Amino acid sequence: MSEPVLKIDINGGVATLTMNRPDKRNAMCDALLHAIDAFFAHPPEGVKVAVLTGTAGHFCSGLDLSEHVSRDAEGTMRHSRGWHQVMDRIQYGGLPVVSAMFGAVMGGGLELATSTHVRIAEASTIFQLPEGRRGIFVGGGASVRVGRILGADRMIEMMLTGRKYGADEGKALGLAHYSVGEGEALAMAQELAGKIAANAPLSNYIMIQALSRIEDMDKAGGLFTESLCAAVTQTSPDAIEGLAAFLEKRQPSFR
Repeated sequence: MSEPVLKIDINGGVATLTMNRPDKRNAMCDALLHAIDAFFAHPPEGVKVAVLTGTAGHFCSGLDLSEHVSRDAEGTMRHSRGWHQVMDRIQYGGLPVVSAMFGAVMGGGLELATSTHVRIAEASTIFQLPEGRRGIFVGGGASVRVGRILGADRMIEMMLTGRKYGADEGKALGLAHYSVGEGEALAMAQELAGKIAANAPLSNYIMIQALSRIEDMDKAGGLFTESLCAAVTQTSPDAIEGLAAFLEKRQPSFR
């Protein structure tokens, strides 16, 4: 029996998702995309945080061009919108997601990574958007997610030239939040995931849902939304527990 394209291991409140196409540098095929989508559409009971990683030295090398299907304009648009739906589910589904990256984080792999909330890059990591060198354009959300990290000017240069960034450069640019040594990303990702899982679920959820949307708002709208988020979280049972734990000099016990 062949191994699954997405391995799922659950330890306490943390689920580790391992993209498992080692002979393809974990390139994204429809089966892998659907497996990721299925997990985030219906996370297992008790899972509070997800860790996303690859295998055999690579995170994800992008869309598997060997499985490319010829589509007309409408079909291509719908396929792209399908990617957007999955990436939105990862970003806004409610679970904080930590990426443990190494090797290829290219094209669709970078689109996938930037839909996650915390990104850790090992020294071997290579960030690239090679679509321009292949006569195509990004279609999985990079123009928005990567563009907002890098800015349009730097992303244009990156796509025109096929430029590659390493882990330290990626961290400086915001593509990664942490740069670590070889073999260290997954352990750090699981450690951070454990800390995030210990947060109040409501405040985690609000942070995921609100902050990137506030970035899109005008100042007045953003400040009003912040006030609503503060009102919801600060009047919750978890906020009461958090304050009590602080005053009693103990760790909070959130639901």
